[in-house]
Amino acid sequence: MFDSTAPDFDPTFTEALRRLAALHPGEYARTRNALDGAVSGLSPYLAHGIVSMRQCVAHLAQRHRLGFDDKLIFEFAWREFFHHVWSREGDAVLRDMRPAALGPSPRASAMPSDIREARTGVPAIDTAVRLLYTTGYLHNHARMWLASYVVHLRKVHWRAGADWMFGHLLDGDVPSNHLSWQWVAGTFSSKPYLFNADNVARYAPKRDFKAWVSKGTVIDQGYDALERIAQAHADVGPEAGAHAAVAEPALLPEPPQDAATCIDLRATGSVASDAFSRLFANRRAVELVHPWQMSERDEPSSLRLGVIHLPAHAELPWSEQRWRWVLQRLQAVTDGVVIGDLGTLRLPPGVSATTCAAPMPGYDAALRSVATLQPAPRLMPNPEQTCRSFTSYYQAVRKSVPSLQHLLNRSLFDD
Repeated sequence: MFDSTAPDFDPTFTEALRRLAALHPGEYARTRNALDGAVSGLSPYLAHGIVSMRQCVAHLAQRHRLGFDDKLIFEFAWREFFHHVWSREGDAVLRDMRPAALGPSPRASAMPSDIREARTGVPAIDTAVRLLYTTGYLHNHARMWLASYVVHLRKVHWRAGADWMFGHLLDGDVPSNHLSWQWVAGTFSSKPYLFNADNVARYAPKRDFKAWVSKGTVIDQGYDALERIAQAHADVGPEAGAHAAVAEPALLPEPPQDAATCIDLRATGSVASDAFSRLFANRRAVELVHPWQMSERDEPSSLRLGVIHLPAHAELPWSEQRWRWVLQRLQAVTDGVVIGDLGTLRLPPGVSATTCAAPMPGYDAALRSVATLQPAPRLMPNPEQTCRSFTSYYQAVRKSVPSLQHLLNRSLFDD
């Protein structure tokens, strides 16, 4: 069973397949809400394109009977729904998709230091923050608790929390992360999400229960009382008494210098020129591989160039842990990695490039300046009109295709 309290991720396709082989849809459906439930741990691999949704469903369908009513497929569809909204709305997902129905406006634009240092005094929150920093991962329930506490009890705007969590998550992608925060905040849902200590106790991991249980804290109240707190303007602040702090890992706008050997577009002179000449010798086509599409090589002889668009990461920086994880994978599946402003990248004469759209603000415009941009691969169809709710999206999917097998037979880039 996947250990949701202390996951360890290896950025390889082999590890993604191992996790798929261990995944049982029935156990997932029965236990997925528990922090020690039989969840997959596949999200870093899906977010970074190491494995595709299509590959996941195809592998599972070889061993299990699957249909649209299976909880696992339902949850896979949530990811594709968020990416559907991104494909139609773009950077609009960084702003309120609808007016907030609960609480004050405006809210704080920065995360309180006690949350970032895991010293709120609410065990469920502090344990989640420590786990986020240590592993780069959180069970979905822990993400929801943390987001709800930040937005509804501490009166922080969801965008500040979403940017912060995105930087520390190994699986952070803007559509899934930021729209999930909006769902909790009530700016992308019909009802804001609240939780209490009883909810934490119900789903906390059995072997580490004491680290999560939050009796006697601000969240140890009924939902009517919590809704009144959420409606109020005052930040509840940390719990009384001294609490041990942890140091938040720095969020970096570029990789650590020792993380990878890269061709730096900011460099001048013959070094970069010589590096390019060696990469492109006798090549007329290149695939640009960005951090959200780090799949296995289809053709060993093809030229693959890894690309990091640094201006985008200046706006949404990453932890050192995530930089190293991504660059380890990127170097493993490419012939070289380029960092800098991709808008300044100039390929040798006669060389053409292709790539896929990226779920990161700033990337697609830069990629279009140097390559032919294809839609990101999908399993499920992408409705032309933006579906504003998951229910409408899933209904549209089920009307357009009769079965999962039909989905597997669709074009990889069906838009």
